[in-house]
Amino acid sequence: MDLKLILITTLLGIFCYCFAQKEGNECINANAKHCGDCIQAGAKCGWCRDPSFLKQGEALSTRCDEFQSLLKRGCPLDMIEDPHGDHRVLKNKTVTNRKKVTDSSRRKQVKPEDITQIQPQKLVLTLRSGEPQSFKLKFKRAEDYPIDLYYLMDLSFSMADDLENVKNLGTSLMLEMSKITSDFKIGFGSFVEKTVMPYISTTPAKLRNPCTGDQNCTSPFSYKNVLKLTEDGKLFNTLVGQQHISGNLDSPEGGFDAIMQVAVCGEQIGWRNVTRLLVFSTDAGFHFAGDGKLGGIVLPNDGKCHLENDVYTMSHYYDYPSIAHLVQKLSDNNIQTIFAVTEEFQPVYQELKNLIPKSAVGTLSANSSNVINLIIDAYNSLSSEVILENSKLPEGVTIAYTSHCKNGVVSEGENGRKCSNISIGDEVSFNISITSKGCPKKGKPETIKIKPLGFTEEVEITLNFICECDCHKDGEKDSPVCHFGNGTYECGACKCNEGRVGKWCECSSNDVATEDMDRTCRKDNSTDICSNVGECVCGTCECKKRDNPNERYSGLYCECDNFNCDRSGNLLCGGHGTCDCRVCKCDPMWSGSACECSLDNRTCMASNKQLCNGRGNCECGVCKCTDPKFQGPTCESCPTCPGVCTEHKDCVECRAFGTGELKDKCQEMCSEFTMVKVKDRDKLPQPNGGSYPIVHCKERDANDCWFYYTYAVNNNTEKEVHVVDTPECPTGPDIIPIVAGVVAGIVLIGLALLLIWKLLMIIHDRREFAKFEKEKMNAKWDTGENPIYKSAVTTVVNPKYEGK
Repeated sequence: MDLKLILITTLLGIFCYCFAQKEGNECINANAKHCGDCIQAGAKCGWCRDPSFLKQGEALSTRCDEFQSLLKRGCPLDMIEDPHGDHRVLKNKTVTNRKKVTDSSRRKQVKPEDITQIQPQKLVLTLRSGEPQSFKLKFKRAEDYPIDLYYLMDLSFSMADDLENVKNLGTSLMLEMSKITSDFKIGFGSFVEKTVMPYISTTPAKLRNPCTGDQNCTSPFSYKNVLKLTEDGKLFNTLVGQQHISGNLDSPEGGFDAIMQVAVCGEQIGWRNVTRLLVFSTDAGFHFAGDGKLGGIVLPNDGKCHLENDVYTMSHYYDYPSIAHLVQKLSDNNIQTIFAVTEEFQPVYQELKNLIPKSAVGTLSANSSNVINLIIDAYNSLSSEVILENSKLPEGVTIAYTSHCKNGVVSEGENGRKCSNISIGDEVSFNISITSKGCPKKGKPETIKIKPLGFTEEVEITLNFICECDCHKDGEKDSPVCHFGNGTYECGACKCNEGRVGKWCECSSNDVATEDMDRTCRKDNSTDICSNVGECVCGTCECKKRDNPNERYSGLYCECDNFNCDRSGNLLCGGHGTCDCRVCKCDPMWSGSACECSLDNRTCMASNKQLCNGRGNCECGVCKCTDPKFQGPTCESCPTCPGVCTEHKDCVECRAFGTGELKDKCQEMCSEFTMVKVKDRDKLPQPNGGSYPIVHCKERDANDCWFYYTYAVNNNTEKEVHVVDTPECPTGPDIIPIVAGVVAGIVLIGLALLLIWKLLMIIHDRREFAKFEKEKMNAKWDTGENPIYKSAVTTVVNPKYEGK
């Protein structure tokens, strides 16, 4: 099972290597027949236009290869066609450092078009296939930038109390916005719903007054532009004060119709090329594309302006716009949307916000009393973020963004398009890289634009494509070089006319497989055509390509190749030469059939500046030591010389046991030898067991233990150390018997002393007692009675006592 696994792994590795080689050289794989095709194959591809470059049998497509490979194969540097792209900046106006203008007389003199927030503004990129061209784009948020704000309000019946608060919005908002900009315009529009069933009631009475009871409401309408953008806040208040609530039947409103008209009717709304804000105020949901079928409206919204007398007149004819259509028009017209909606519909409009770039959602109070703070907060949120977008790219062209935002934050991919938390006066930059694959539309110039969402400024980029080599211009049509004018001679090769084939267009495509022509493709009248590794085309062998693009057949009969030469060290020609027709051509200072023999004796020079340390001969750059004691590449290593054990003791100790003086520097100082651990001393290599000297060592480690190892330099000049994995430490004393002996000794000595003391006391006592007895025997006492002694006992005899 293990053998099968190894075999499968090996085959898979070989396949992956060959596949990687084949896929890696895109120049060879392109099979390019002329220079233009070659340079479009990849950024690394070059074309050799040297007429004598191709060897006999090599196909025309082998002129196309990687630049370094062409040089290595002998193509002169000035004969390699390898054009490169570039970029030129045509307009590079510096971003504006502007301060807020408070003087009304000076305010009118500053034009919006004089303010620059993006740099550069116009450039030209020349693109070669696969080669990216990059440039840096700066963005700086200018202070006191003009703002246009259009307030679009839902005038359905549920917004009656909101209308009262909006009537004074003009002057109040003008006052607040003056803190942000000195150039501010405001406009007003309103919407209700499409004027067809089932969205509104079409009875005559309901058309006059759609509200119930005694409520006085205006006739329903789809969208009405009440006030064009103006600097007059009082006029805003006056006109809004004249508006009346209307009504409809269903809950969703026709706000998308109104947004579309506001976006596309720039002249009627009065939009300038400044920051454009659209405040969409409602307390309900919205209809979108497809809902018009309820009223029998199936024609898609055309995205054009249909205002007559400032009223949308085609609501009954065109369906509601789709969200995607709306996103496109808002983006095309640089309009940033603020959805001021009640809390009930926050989730709906949050989802809508995620689909519309540069939009914000704010929670509107029940009577719109907080609308000014909502607008200010939403504007600050929108203006603090810059998001780049580009126009549609030509086929095969890709673009990549890398953002360099505040505080050193760098992002790539989709996040590389934007920067957040940008304050007034902050400058951020983007690295933009554009790459082309191939040559779109036959090399005709294309124009793309990049701009920050919500801003009118943009970068215009003209793309030019490199589709042909410079030598293409010098091509000679119907050249006599190409067999009497049967092709165009350009870039060192013939581009054959239709119906002609061959390297020089010498054959008709109908005559390429005749027997007579095949005869000239056989070497020495053999039966093999082109050595079985090529095809006979026009009587000439064109050799097959190998899976590995670096391997090639060549020769008149494809009998040569550059991969079947002798090898050394598993390298073709030892890595020191080239294989030419199965024979190694060695580099200077190398010789041998596989270029394995170096003629440079510097590798044999020992540290004492002697050749092979004076103990050997230098052969092919390698020392052959004449003294068997010495080994190594310069015959300087002597494993059996005195002192070798002490020299390597510290390194062996730290690598084997992790102790010793070098334990903290073991990896950097002790990696020169290969170490093998064995279980006991019997497993160590023996001095007479191999073909190279081995020295046995016994050293004491940091723990005062003995460790054993062998040191040798093998036949491959590699240092080998075999070490016993367990050191021998001296046996320590047996504590228990010692303690027991000491205790027993103390007890026995104590008992002996007590017995001796007791014996001495007995002897002493007996001697004293004997002395006492002796003295008692020798003593003569007077036994007479003391005359003055009177006995204390009185004896009384009972006369009646008879002694019974």
